[in-house]
Amino acid sequence: MNKVDILEEWFTVQKIDEKTYVISEYHHWEETHCYLLIGAEKALLIDTGLGVGKIDEEVRKLTDKPIIAVATHIHWDHIGGHQYFPEFYVHKDELDWVQGHFPLPVQMVKNSILEASWLPESFDINQYEIFKGKPTRVLKDNDAIDIGGRMIQVFHTPGHSPGHMCFFEAATGYLFTGDLIYKGALLAFYPSTDPVAYFESVKRISQLPIQKILPGHFDLDISDRLIHNVIKAFEEIKEAGNLQHGSGKTDYQDFSIHL
Repeated sequence: MNKVDILEEWFTVQKIDEKTYVISEYHHWEETHCYLLIGAEKALLIDTGLGVGKIDEEVRKLTDKPIIAVATHIHWDHIGGHQYFPEFYVHKDELDWVQGHFPLPVQMVKNSILEASWLPESFDINQYEIFKGKPTRVLKDNDAIDIGGRMIQVFHTPGHSPGHMCFFEAATGYLFTGDLIYKGALLAFYPSTDPVAYFESVKRISQLPIQKILPGHFDLDISDRLIHNVIKAFEEIKEAGNLQHGSGKTDYQDFSIHL
């Protein structure tokens, strides 16, 4: 899939298959991707974006099934649309964040949102708040999410954040990687990140029988070769004694690692 050339709406919707869609926010520099998986009984929305547009309206154009929202991690650019979905899941290690203790000040988040190339007239930055709420289910490693005819496995992949999760659908080989793997700057320099855990998480998902990587940001055309290249980069950083906060940013062909 390629990014569309003309963007007339806040969200861009592209079909992955007959029951799977990506809903993207290309007007913001982060180019956040959210994924809608439609099952026989329910639909699963993996990440809900920045909260700039009303993602529920886009979802309702695609399915009338009850929606479960689940974030790969509780960062503002992945939970912005959670307000529209009463049924949502979170990993136990980020339960505190989603209940009002998000580790960034709201003004910093607002400043980042304002870096968009365009914002809808209906969006008022002064009314923006970081989402908080009580999840309907608390997830842990190796849990499964059954939406009827589609089973999604939960992999706890900490590093970028304490409760970061990747989601794998064995039947299709789809791996939804959130902020663990994508073409761009892989971030593990914040106080809440863990460079060693990040490396271990990437090694773990490399063992899966992946057919398609579906990332949280940027380019949607990704080969599973990227995972192996990231592992090799982490190995080089570790051998140099730099697998720790404060080691700076190292650039590679399709990505960089910022520690």
